[in-house]
Amino acid sequence: MLTAARLGAATLSAALLAGVAAGPALADGPAPTPTPVAVPDGLYGKSDPTYDGVWRQALALTALTAAKVTPADSAVNWLTGQQCEDGGWPSYRAAGAACDPKTEDSNATAVAIQALVALGAHQPAVDRGVAWLKANQNADGSWAYNPGSPGDANSTGLAVNALFAARTDPASVAKAGNDSGTGGAAGGGKNAFDGLARFQLGCTAPADQRGAFAYQPDTATGALTPNDLASAQAALAAAGGHLPVATSVRADAEPKALACSDGSAPATVPHAEAGEAVGAYLAARLRAGDEHLTLVTPGAAPSPDYTATAWAALALIQSGHPDRASGAVDWLDQQEDAWTKNGTDAGATATLLLASEADHRPTSDLTAKLTALGPAPKATAAASGEATPASKKTDGIGQYWVIGIGLLIGIGGGLLLSLQRKRNPNL
Repeated sequence: MLTAARLGAATLSAALLAGVAAGPALADGPAPTPTPVAVPDGLYGKSDPTYDGVWRQALALTALTAAKVTPADSAVNWLTGQQCEDGGWPSYRAAGAACDPKTEDSNATAVAIQALVALGAHQPAVDRGVAWLKANQNADGSWAYNPGSPGDANSTGLAVNALFAARTDPASVAKAGNDSGTGGAAGGGKNAFDGLARFQLGCTAPADQRGAFAYQPDTATGALTPNDLASAQAALAAAGGHLPVATSVRADAEPKALACSDGSAPATVPHAEAGEAVGAYLAARLRAGDEHLTLVTPGAAPSPDYTATAWAALALIQSGHPDRASGAVDWLDQQEDAWTKNGTDAGATATLLLASEADHRPTSDLTAKLTALGPAPKATAAASGEATPASKKTDGIGQYWVIGIGLLIGIGGGLLLSLQRKRNPNL
């Protein structure tokens, strides 16, 4: 059973992953109601950015860049301006406010790194972000939402995504010996893959739970309880991917379930099998849930989990099973208005756009909706595939008028010259 603190951290992590602004549920007694923060210029979305500003901005920039949109400088500068001197990002920092290391978190840092890699030309900021992840890795190889806490599958998965995006081998990242190239074994530390593996259920679990990820082990027994959001979040990392998902790998077969032939099989899932194992678990869960996952939290009625479904689809596509992900993306398309709040939720709209892009679907409508939630872009993708400066775009009707007028001028000039020659043969 989760302790009160861990339950609060799990709730906060789930809320952030869902693109929902929610305060930490860690203190005893009612927490004070925070004063709403005005949305700064350059930020996507109009809701209070206190708990998800960097998260939604990073997802929006990543999705739009994948859609061949060149974001406004103000949008990019807002994200880079949130980075602290030590390389980490908080969920949100007011303009001019000093950095507080206690507010920096691995989730914001991981998605910011992926956004800056996708944008390009931000290597120093990426390097500082990766250095922050290395410095704040736990000895067991995992990452916590905030440094100094026990690790969790969601945060560890996001950190591994960021390492992949930054072309840093997760096997070489360990608390004791980050740069050893041997996973830190010489110094006794566990590497990032080890940290991810500690949350995945192996052959000692019931057959229908094998391959799933738990959010965290039980504090008393160390037992792992399957969690669909944690499984979906960690699955992209287990499959070796990052945002945006863009892969041509394709496997004809279903994801391969974990092979557990006898009692001698190891309880820990080998890294080489982790992606397929969690893919098999998620595929089964999607089938059982009419192509979507369900959010189950203590004290609340079960509800559709849009975010977990999207990340499950991204992971299945990354691991080469787009056919298995297609039904989930279909379901997400049908739920677009409910999930994105009619296109006003920047984090949800960006996540849906990322899933649609990964599944190679038409995305112009979603791209336009997300673009409308932020500053006007510097350039957008033209039909030819080349970027067209937003300030110089001419609609189709205007282009035809220009062409038509040019033709009329040419024809009129030719007729006038012909008449003049008839009147004066010396011309």
